[in-house]
Amino acid sequence: MKTFIYMVRHGDSPKVGSERTRGLTIKGKIDAQRITNLLKEEGINAVISSPYKRSILTVQELADKLGQKVLIFEDLKERIFTFEDKRISDKELIPLLNSSFSESTYALPGGESNEDCQTRAVKTLKEILNIYREQKVVLGTHGAVMTLMMGYYDNKYNLEFLFHMLKPDVYRMEFNGEELVEVNRMWKFT
Repeated sequence: MKTFIYMVRHGDSPKVGSERTRGLTIKGKIDAQRITNLLKEEGINAVISSPYKRSILTVQELADKLGQKVLIFEDLKERIFTFEDKRISDKELIPLLNSSFSESTYALPGGESNEDCQTRAVKTLKEILNIYREQKVVLGTHGAVMTLMMGYYDNKYNLEFLFHMLKPDVYRMEFNGEELVEVNRMWKFT
């Protein structure tokens, strides 16, 4: 039987604040409502999120509408680029991502590599696939970690994919056991 994972990249968030506590901008809040409308009829069995506030807020309204709680899974958090709670600027992030996707073990001091991030996130994804076998699960997460999880199953989910992803974005992954069968992009907004 099939298990469906709905990867939801968080909505637009302010450029200031800590990684854990940054919320959503007005656009991010409007898009969270759109995500609720998009997924509320999908028959979702569980809503899971990264512990970061912007991810939780992106899927919270959906969980509320479904009468569920957002379950927090620590290892769905974004890749740690540098000291965990420090946000790095987009100007610094682009070269870091280029280096990281060229060399999977590359990391800044105090950060984690793509390889390390992918290992922790995919382990969690596999646990979710086993716990929620034959169900439909929303995962509120982040761009880099989402790309790395999806890239574990198909290498077309790479740096170019990450750079073209929107905030938010939604991809439905269909699994047969732990085998990825199909991926469909569901987000139609800009």
